[in-house]
Amino acid sequence: MREPVFYGAVHILFYRAPDEVLLLLRQNTGFADGSWSVVAGRIDGGEEVKTAAIREAKEEAGVHIEPEELELVGVYHRKNTRSEWIDFYLIAHSWSGEIVNCEPHKCGELRWFRLSELPENTVPYIRNALLKNHEQLWFESVGWS
Repeated sequence: MREPVFYGAVHILFYRAPDEVLLLLRQNTGFADGSWSVVAGRIDGGEEVKTAAIREAKEEAGVHIEPEELELVGVYHRKNTRSEWIDFYLIAHSWSGEIVNCEPHKCGELRWFRLSELPENTVPYIRNALLKNHEQLWFESVGWS
């Protein structure tokens, strides 16, 4: 029997109004470059989900989030051509500091978008996650035949 191997990722959903979400334009990463996504990143080994989300928010957007201000709202089990992922989606209910682009070498810009006006080139599974009901925890598998 072969051992399952997958990566973990956190996706932080920042809202400044009920219908406005923060997106970032990916560049120079080798994955979905030129597409809009959310503040996100891989979970490092030995790192809890909320700890990873707090780290990624600081690294990419320059803000600090207290653990109790993060709420898990969804999970994807995602397969792409080369790897398998477990993606955790967390809403940041509040944060301290000003949101800024801390990784301009990997992020073309950070911009607020209305949920009804997401860019055409939003990463498809990110668009799907943003449009889900976040009043209850959701789970979905994507990329499987």
